[in-house]
Amino acid sequence: MNFLTPQLGIDLGTANTLVFLRGRGIVLNEPSVVAIKEGQSTVLAVGAEAKLMVGKTPEEIIAYKPLKNGVIADYRVTEIMLRYYVKKAIGSWRLFKPEVLISVPAGVTSTERRAVIEAALKAGAGNVYIVKEPILASIGAGIPIHEAGGHMVVDIGGGTTDVAVISLGGIIASTSIKCAGNKIDTGIIKYIKRRFSLEIGEKTAEEIKIKVGTAETLKKTMRLEIHGSDFVTGLPRTITVSSDDVAVAIEDELQEITKAIKDVLQEVPPELAGDIMDKGIILTGGSSQLRELAEHVTKQTGVKALVAEDALFCVAKGAGVALEQLGVYKKSSRYDH
Repeated sequence: MNFLTPQLGIDLGTANTLVFLRGRGIVLNEPSVVAIKEGQSTVLAVGAEAKLMVGKTPEEIIAYKPLKNGVIADYRVTEIMLRYYVKKAIGSWRLFKPEVLISVPAGVTSTERRAVIEAALKAGAGNVYIVKEPILASIGAGIPIHEAGGHMVVDIGGGTTDVAVISLGGIIASTSIKCAGNKIDTGIIKYIKRRFSLEIGEKTAEEIKIKVGTAETLKKTMRLEIHGSDFVTGLPRTITVSSDDVAVAIEDELQEITKAIKDVLQEVPPELAGDIMDKGIILTGGSSQLRELAEHVTKQTGVKALVAEDALFCVAKGAGVALEQLGVYKKSSRYDH
């Protein structure tokens, strides 16, 4: 590597995008949102500023979330977002184009993978390397993935939950499901509408999840006052939501996640299954921080589950470590501009 060439590790997530700059660490953590004026290519805001506009914009301004379920849903907007974040991370003037390592879900198709590569190249990358999220999440969580022993990681993001068993640096068994933080938010929205006849938006649902959300009933119930529109009258109304409400609201989504974990456990050879029983299941990703989730997974699977330290940053940190050993990835996943 030319020492003048910047190296970036990008956790390209449905909800948030994190950027690791080699030599500096994580330099950016912003929502994967772009606000654009309809009918024009005018970009009004990207990231945190754009997220503030969600649900509050005039008709002519659209707040796009260009990634859906961990993959690119809007190619042009993804390119705009990546270009902005790359520029923000390394500055506008560089002699050499950056080398970029990007995470993708375990279940990504070759077409989806190619779309990520093309978007990154058009956003200004020189070389692009693609690595699956469970590998990076494991590295970032401090799991010794190159050992001859089984390790299970469950990376729960905004759009996808990736479940993988890793041994000797490779994925032995895995699945990727389109059920994670965003679907949990949707479960809360539906429950509030059904139980309280109140309509709320995505931001309120996310606030409920963060402030009083739980996977299991808590010993001490938590409560939160929220505002929404009465489903019948359309007028503003205020209600109080409890942590017990959330536990009921997200039962189906949690069942889908635990089913994915059980499905992968059933695929694992007996020797590796024994390793997982000894070491436990490591939970990573922003949505793994839901209260009592590790306890819920333990109860449902019979295998001890633990939330990784800095769970939200595991993929980005893993990308940073992978940048240090870029030679390993260059042979299998290099795309030159």
